[in-house]
Amino acid sequence: MNASTPTIQDAAEEAAKIDLGAILVTLGVGVVIWIVLRFIILRITRRVAKGSSFFRNAPFKWVQPAFRALDHERRSQRAHTIGSLLTSLLSVVVAGIVIIYVLKFLNVDIAPLLTSVGILGVVIGFGAQQLIRDFLAGIFITIEDQYGIGDVIVTAEVVGTVESVGLRITRLRAEDGAIWYLRNGEILRVGNRSQGDYVPVEDKDKDNGSGVSAEERSSE
Repeated sequence: MNASTPTIQDAAEEAAKIDLGAILVTLGVGVVIWIVLRFIILRITRRVAKGSSFFRNAPFKWVQPAFRALDHERRSQRAHTIGSLLTSLLSVVVAGIVIIYVLKFLNVDIAPLLTSVGILGVVIGFGAQQLIRDFLAGIFITIEDQYGIGDVIVTAEVVGTVESVGLRITRLRAEDGAIWYLRNGEILRVGNRSQGDYVPVEDKDKDNGSGVSAEERSSE
């Protein structure tokens, strides 16, 4: 028999080298870590969605007008969006670490595998640049609270009321009733009429002098 041909004994020796106990421990620890961290994220998400009751106490009620009021639905959506993002990120990280250790305990050479995964990630990154840009823009829009549900915003494409803010798409209802779906990565400039002291142009004209609009004064 050729010495290079694997035998049953060689296969048995390779199987004996597999640390089954370490694999089970790794899987168990990974599941426990995922459950604990996910529970923490869910608790924080629910607390944020419900809103803090600290400033509702009598000594601090005077502070409330200084804060911009957020609609419950808007605050809830922001909290759950960020919570969903953190949960997905947690799942990917924990699953990746567990898989690497399991392959290591299975005596699999993971160096070529990691190299292949890295190359594949670069290829996917180049092919999905716009998608990644949309997601990153959606994350910053949500975290920075640039706009939210119920806000009237002005973009280069349309003026409308925000009905939904996702990680990739923002849904607007225009003044004519049409629904617009804007990709977050393509919203380069946005004005929020619900923030600050926005006054319609017509009202500004009425406030100037005798209540005659600027167009009427120019025609005279």
